[in-house]
Amino acid sequence: MSSTTTTTLTGNPALYDPRKILDHPEFRVVPEGEKTAKTANIAAFYNPAHEIHIVEKPRPKPGPGQVLVHVKATGICGSDVHFWKHGQIGPTMVVRDECGSGHESAGEIIEVGEGVTEWKAGDRVALEVGVPCSQPSCDECRTGRYNGCPNVVFFSTPPYHGTLTRWHVHPAQWLHRLPDNVSFEEGSLCEPLAVALAGIERSGLRLGDPTLICGAGPIGLVSLLSARAAGAEPIVITDLFQSRLDFAKKLVPGARTVLIERNKTPQEQAEAIKSAAGGAVKVVLECTGVESSIHTGIYATQFGGKVFIIGVGKSEQNFPFMYLSANEIDVSFQYRYSNQYPKAVRLIAGGLINVKPLVTHRFDLEDAVAAFHVAADPAQGAIKVQIQD
Repeated sequence: MSSTTTTTLTGNPALYDPRKILDHPEFRVVPEGEKTAKTANIAAFYNPAHEIHIVEKPRPKPGPGQVLVHVKATGICGSDVHFWKHGQIGPTMVVRDECGSGHESAGEIIEVGEGVTEWKAGDRVALEVGVPCSQPSCDECRTGRYNGCPNVVFFSTPPYHGTLTRWHVHPAQWLHRLPDNVSFEEGSLCEPLAVALAGIERSGLRLGDPTLICGAGPIGLVSLLSARAAGAEPIVITDLFQSRLDFAKKLVPGARTVLIERNKTPQEQAEAIKSAAGGAVKVVLECTGVESSIHTGIYATQFGGKVFIIGVGKSEQNFPFMYLSANEIDVSFQYRYSNQYPKAVRLIAGGLINVKPLVTHRFDLEDAVAAFHVAADPAQGAIKVQIQD
């Protein structure tokens, strides 16, 4: 005797059920080379076969509490590339079907749903794409750490479709108004900036703290900008590629750079970092998630310092336990962000953080597949690839 258990979705998971799009008669994969109409709601999707392609899907209608956004700018994140190439991040985020990419987005509201009074057509917004349940019974939501909500819908994390599309329906409460002096391009960069700002806040970095940033990729670079705005001094940034360190130096001329050499041990690399910093650092913002890089950061940290890990790495890693213990070094971790978007918008609008130089490549929405190939190829020298419509 066998029984079948059917899971009934409720709340946001039901509202944004990916099957509504995948099972819709208008959903189709666009053949390579086909020109789509400007009236078509196209998007970039990946699947378990590690294919990336353009799809056409229905233009959504906003329901109660929702708005319809014409997405104007979306950045490609390393996680987007990872889902495409590897099919999963960790044990729970797995690509099992066609899945829409993109979560670094800004756009213009073109229609509001029933009950929405705070927004109107024409408003320019950044989209915060992690939508928690917001229920009082949820400890994470009630205490303001909604990034840990177990029932979160995070657009572009499987199975939920992302915001790299022409038209996207979004909950009105999870939009952030863009001031007139903040472009859509800058608005989309509020998402990676929110990651860095969460790291700055939770690491306890203070004015004048000697700081190490491991990794000069997009998150490392926005962390560099944020640490400088927060008053860290000196700041050392590391990377395997000299070109990225050169970019970091142009971004923040006062930063000190250290090239990571593959044939050196973490202890040897740490000595080079301490030499550049004029001593051990108080705060490490680790933006790679790579075990050897984390070790290097640990060995470069002063007694009583902190290693704050923002980067995503392999599921199990070894740490130098007794070195951490004997030097009272705290190790902390970060999962996404909470309560950072308003701060990100203010910092960009106020001129304290200039994210504009981070965008090195721009593509039209129709050319999103080509954009992904550039983002995935280190030889292309891309920092942030953006898709605009």
